Amino acid sequence: MTRSMTAFARQESQQGWGTLTWEVRSVNHRFLEPHLRIPEQLRELEGSLRETLRKRLSRGKVECMLRFVPEEQAQTLQVNEAFAKQLLAATEQMEQLMPVSQSLNPLDLLRWPGVLQDVQIDMDEVKREALKLFNKALDDLHAGREREGKELASLIEQRLDAISVVVADVRAKLPQILLNQRNMLKTRVTDLGVDLDPQRLEQEVVLLAQKADVDEEMDRLDTHVQEVRRILKQKEPVGRRLDFLMQELNREANTLSSKSIVTDTTQSAVELKVLIEQMREQIQNIE
Repeated sequence: MTRSMTAFARQESQQGWGTLTWEVRSVNHRFLEPHLRIPEQLRELEGSLRETLRKRLSRGKVECMLRFVPEEQAQTLQVNEAFAKQLLAATEQMEQLMPVSQSLNPLDLLRWPGVLQDVQIDMDEVKREALKLFNKALDDLHAGREREGKELASLIEQRLDAISVVVADVRAKLPQILLNQRNMLKTRVTDLGVDLDPQRLEQEVVLLAQKADVDEEMDRLDTHVQEVRRILKQKEPVGRRLDFLMQELNREANTLSSKSIVTDTTQSAVELKVLIEQMREQIQNIE
């Protein structure tokens, strides 16, 4: 499955202790280059997050941002009722021993150490949820990469079809091109009024045919096209292989251009190079 390196994913989880939000975006890059932005209280997750990225992605510049918003209720103070009742009971006992009643002010009671308690968020639970949500975000990212990769593969297939048409056209025209060149050479000799040995003329025609022989280049172009089609169907990342094949296709197109003896084959070589460059630009985004 051809996958693009360009995608975006967002996942959010609301729990009793707060809200977690992951945003993951990726663009093309030669290697895997992760950038993580994590709240300080969840910083220790970074190692696990990077390991997950290495297992699930092979290429691309990936920016991952996590937001954590605790619930306001979870940040309020809570009265330790059991301790407060014990303190009140102890106060009543003290009042019986004291000659003058000294009622305890509620504010004084709240100031007593241990009466008010901070409600602590279970950060282990938050971390587990953050890792779980991160994998969901990566699932969405993968789905987006595959959708765009499918479109890229379709565009590449269209260019491959066009290359095959150009190659077939050159093959079909080449015999007639050589015949025309032979007749043109004879006409020039006749126009010049030169008495040229027929055997020498045939030697010149053979040399011309050898120079214009591009059967090998045509065969390699066909072979490379078939290999690109095969690689596009593979499941593992294929971007680097496809990029290498674009170089090989371009090499054959350049050779075809250098061997050209007529305008038709030169134009065909130029058309091939344009199609190959269009594919190369798309392949830069393939994982």
